[in-house]
Amino acid sequence: MTQVFEQSIQINATSAVVERCITDLALMHRWLNPVLRCEPVGEIWSTDTGAQSRFVIQIPVIQPTLNSVVLERQPGLIVWEFQGFFQGRDRWECQPVEQGTRLFNRFEFIIPNPIVSWGFNNFAASWTKEDMQAQLRRLKRVAEEVQINQS
Repeated sequence: MTQVFEQSIQINATSAVVERCITDLALMHRWLNPVLRCEPVGEIWSTDTGAQSRFVIQIPVIQPTLNSVVLERQPGLIVWEFQGFFQGRDRWECQPVEQGTRLFNRFEFIIPNPIVSWGFNNFAASWTKEDMQAQLRRLKRVAEEVQINQS
């Protein structure tokens, strides 16, 4: 069964700055959950269509990993498709508004393993939703700080 978590946030920064916070690896690590590490597959980080990366949950010993590829890339839009214990897509879209940018995030996934799915739905789903909202608030702070420093 496909699950979808959607959220958005108003950010007082240009779409270009918000997009940079999503695509620049150093800035991304400032707002990602501290237990989540993102790294390129290969030597160079890229968010071009077809670029590969992996997201590693830094849990001692097991370190679950999601392998991802940039499925779609346009100015203000990036869609990662991932495989691992989750299978799905993570869509980030910047929409310019009068006071900056409205950032939309849509996390759409299935968990093919029924045991992992049961565990996620019973223990981690609400935490994941809360963490995704906290990530957006952290991203907002980073983007607004970058915007101020550019001014």
